[in-house]
Amino acid sequence: MTATALPQPNFFQAKKGIASWIFTLDHKRIGLLYLFSIGTFFIVAAGLGVLMRLELLNPGRDLMDPQTYNQVFTLHGVIMIFLFIIPSIPAVFGNFALPLLLGTDDVAFPKLNLLSWWLYIIGAFFALGSLVYGEGGADTGWTFYAPYSVKTGTNVTPTVLAAFILGFSSILTGLNFIVTIHRLRTPGMGFNQMPLFVWSLYATAWIQLLATPIIGITLLMIVAERVFGIGLFDPSIGGDPILYQHLFWIYSHPAVYIMALPAMGIVSEIIPTFAQRTIFGYKAIAYSSMAIAFVGYFVWGHHMFTSGMSGPAGFIFSILTFFVAIPTAIKVFNWVATLYKGSINIQVPLLFALAFIFNFMIGGFTGLVLGSLAADVHVHDTYFVVGHFHYVMFGGAVFAFFGALHYWFPKIWGKMYHKATANVAFVLLFVGFNVTYFPMLILGLQGMPRRYYDYLPEFHGLNMVSTFGSWIMASGLIIMIVNLFISWKNGAKAPDNPWNGITLEWQTSSPPPLHNFDKMPELPEGGPYNYPDAISHQEKN
Repeated sequence: MTATALPQPNFFQAKKGIASWIFTLDHKRIGLLYLFSIGTFFIVAAGLGVLMRLELLNPGRDLMDPQTYNQVFTLHGVIMIFLFIIPSIPAVFGNFALPLLLGTDDVAFPKLNLLSWWLYIIGAFFALGSLVYGEGGADTGWTFYAPYSVKTGTNVTPTVLAAFILGFSSILTGLNFIVTIHRLRTPGMGFNQMPLFVWSLYATAWIQLLATPIIGITLLMIVAERVFGIGLFDPSIGGDPILYQHLFWIYSHPAVYIMALPAMGIVSEIIPTFAQRTIFGYKAIAYSSMAIAFVGYFVWGHHMFTSGMSGPAGFIFSILTFFVAIPTAIKVFNWVATLYKGSINIQVPLLFALAFIFNFMIGGFTGLVLGSLAADVHVHDTYFVVGHFHYVMFGGAVFAFFGALHYWFPKIWGKMYHKATANVAFVLLFVGFNVTYFPMLILGLQGMPRRYYDYLPEFHGLNMVSTFGSWIMASGLIIMIVNLFISWKNGAKAPDNPWNGITLEWQTSSPPPLHNFDKMPELPEGGPYNYPDAISHQEKN
């Protein structure tokens, strides 16, 4: 008599208790630890953003004085950039889905993976701890521009150290992903058989590994100047503030692609699944991720056109900035071509993916304006930059994050969310986002400067519209979060493959077992997105 293998308990059931979570080595649990912590900080930062918009509802003081506004503005930026957007998709969905997509049990270094999360939490405590003693939170803006960051009496040092520690977390995550992708792919999966989300994580990991040490060194230089009075950036003691800008943006522009590339990978997963057809131009999308990562190292100077640089340097940085648009345009073309003649199943993840394309294109086109030497002189440090930045980061990376959350929600929790409520939340988010940030592009063209506590009366009308938009967007966020929470508790049981996806994570149970797969996953013939039925349907038409 042959014994039959009993199904494994899912990763939630394997161990119980808080210690089994905060000391876990399971990549799925670590991904959820990141989700809970990153989600909490996102809610805090979004709340600070709404307070800032309330202050800007009318000219003059409404809620806070100028110093408080600067501190709220800085904290909003630090949390959103360093505690949310940079780690968000790689740390949450990279950790959860990467081994599943590769058909393996875990990442290459599980203990290093847990250390990454602990460093993230320690960095977060440093950032938030600066609020409760001394002069309160930093008031420099999230860029910590010198020489102000070395002269202000607020708690810049712990905030800078927080960003330094968070950088270590990012480096370890990137190292872990690179080794995992090289060494732990399931038998038969070559690089050209990897899912496109894996390609995007691979390109992102190289940026994390190579660019993040630069910002770490730069932030330590700020601490050294504040503590020991070393003349690095302060011109009054022989330093050069332009040196700080170079060092900061040498990291921080590649960091834009740490935020954007994983979002593009998410879209590349969602679109073929809900179009039920083979991805158009698989290699072009995969290799364009690497091209974006590579060219992204050489364009930092476009942030400094008004800081003073030679004509040839400005021309070169401008040309390189336009080059980045080419691989991005390749992706957009291939996504749209994938939808063409597809058997499209309109679900919430696809809506977020389409919203990503719409928003990111506006962000990209406005970025070309900023990359143009002549135009940048007029709109630099205006609200045009604020609008552009949020179209790329929030309209792009955050919408993709929400799309991934809805896409893998059934796989993570084994429950289905309420689709009608999710659709309402999406509409409010999409409308609210555009009503909030599109007026900022117009305000910038009209000359309204950014980072100001107050503004002239002629800018009042569009600021009111923008603030009303923030209320719509906040209501969409609340509905989405409540819907996902209730569905987590009481949602209908999800099938193992609710979207008819054919990447490997859909071949295991929902939620996955502790060791991911009860049996060896089977690679689809012809690649990770080969939908034979859709192909034959297209050929008939």
